[in-house]
Amino acid sequence: MAVHVTVWDDRERPADSRARTTSTAPVTTATATPALFVHNIFTWGSDSTYGFAAQRPLADSRQLLLMDRQGYGNSPDTARSDFDIDAEDVVEVLRDEALDAGPGGTHLVGHGNGAVAALIAAARRPDLVRSLALIQPSAFTAAAHHPAVANLLDRVRDGAPGIPKDVTPEQYLRASTEGLGMDMPEPTPRRLRAVATSMRERPIWEADIPLNTIRGAALPVLVICGTWKHAPAAYREHVGLPLTAVAESLTDSLGGRLLRVPGYYPHTQEPVLVNAALREFWD
Repeated sequence: MAVHVTVWDDRERPADSRARTTSTAPVTTATATPALFVHNIFTWGSDSTYGFAAQRPLADSRQLLLMDRQGYGNSPDTARSDFDIDAEDVVEVLRDEALDAGPGGTHLVGHGNGAVAALIAAARRPDLVRSLALIQPSAFTAAAHHPAVANLLDRVRDGAPGIPKDVTPEQYLRASTEGLGMDMPEPTPRRLRAVATSMRERPIWEADIPLNTIRGAALPVLVICGTWKHAPAAYREHVGLPLTAVAESLTDSLGGRLLRVPGYYPHTQEPVLVNAALREFWD
């Protein structure tokens, strides 16, 4: 497999099992459909700052698979992160999971750029996907008709300069957080590697999202976005408004359900609400 996958499974085991568990939940069937999570930029699957660490409680009822995209976490380096390659990696993990768990598909969850990879993977192999949950997906081309998204695309396509070669990952992380009025996470080597990979990602506005294929597969879709209240003004204007427009547009075009939660980083700022919604969606 080209990528690393962290596996969380905290379901209670029979008394004679040697498997370690920290769960206090009732015994559940071993055949519960697993869930695969695909992360955004600056992070990795099990990260507590931007990743899915706060979703660990969901492992009390099913196996959680947290994929590190290439160049992130424990996955190998890549010269250039690419959503199409990420989608192929997602399909590979889904295919391997289908061999282990049997037919029926896996619940697929993606955040930001990871949600774009999840969308493309679901279009390529809808038979491997049980449901699709999208947390503030960066699928801008799928909502290019919306004025806030169109303005964003115009800026990045026509006039936005690239990242200067002399900008370091730490400088880029600081500009992307403190520069927008947010706290900067500790610049550990692991974080800075993730930032360096993010700086080299293929522009997400080049993604071709095959919405017709996904809609034709009739997959259950849940879209989660923040309300963006109390977000730093610059971050809300330049990022929040386009992401909200994308969330609304995808919900309509895919016949999904939209959940709005307080804040602007739903699964880390409001994990109780997001986890409850995922449990209900999966059941």
